[in-house]
Amino acid sequence: MNFDGIWVPIVTPFDDANRIDYPALTGLVDLLVEQGVHGLIVGGTTGEYYALDHAERLATISAVVDHLATLGQRSIPVIAGINSTTTDESLALGKAARDAGVDGILVAAPFYSHPTQDELRAHIERIDDAVDLPIMLYNFPDRTGVPMSLELLDALRARPNVQAIKESTGSIERLHALATEHADHLQLCCGMDDQVLEFFVWGARSWVCGAGNFLAPEHVALYRSCVEEKNFIAGRELATRLLPMLNLLEQGGKFCQSIKAGCELVGHPVGPTRAPLLALAEDERRELAAIIEMLRRHDR
Repeated sequence: MNFDGIWVPIVTPFDDANRIDYPALTGLVDLLVEQGVHGLIVGGTTGEYYALDHAERLATISAVVDHLATLGQRSIPVIAGINSTTTDESLALGKAARDAGVDGILVAAPFYSHPTQDELRAHIERIDDAVDLPIMLYNFPDRTGVPMSLELLDALRARPNVQAIKESTGSIERLHALATEHADHLQLCCGMDDQVLEFFVWGARSWVCGAGNFLAPEHVALYRSCVEEKNFIAGRELATRLLPMLNLLEQGGKFCQSIKAGCELVGHPVGPTRAPLLALAEDERRELAAIIEMLRRHDR
């Protein structure tokens, strides 16, 4: 599978009664397609998968896949996040997502249980055996509590479905190792927004970017400059303009809340985050609005 491009981990909109707002979800899909993103991820961290029950997770996957089909846009691939606390739940989600028509799955370490590397390998291999779809690994130990070691990645070389890794550690040393020692079997995907330029310089050709929910054109432009045109001077200028936003998201401690507030600020409201996450404080919202306005003023 080709994972090149801008992949947006789409938010899960909620209405005032805290139910999934499917018209808002499909409306956001329409907008992202129009703005030229290359792929969508449903059920990622940005989509608050941990706050959805099993039926809601499957319903959002089906809603996105089915809506793209009605648009004649199934050339835009969809990946389903299937992370859970147990292997059995991830297997159930993966099989149902496959049956719904997704193109691949996003696999992270089960959170809270802290599996060893051997246990994590067994978890990934069981999913691969049962689901048989292209896999993007998701290495985010700050969220899951468990890293995906380089030795684990070596052990997965014999698995042709394990094709990409979204790297979210923030370690430049690890970025170098992935770009030099694992590029032969894993497509490298930026999962650390404030390091995107470094990822592109080191050969990454994809970016999973939460702010793409409300700033997709800027993300697509940066991708085109760095990956398609190899123009890193222009890319650095674009990254410099985006950096205040990317720093706020990665270092501000309110990632999902900021993404949803950003959607509302650009005119595409998607509702609140589910508890325990709360809305941004007024000063935080003003800071986010000022950064967005600065970006949009420059684009005009």
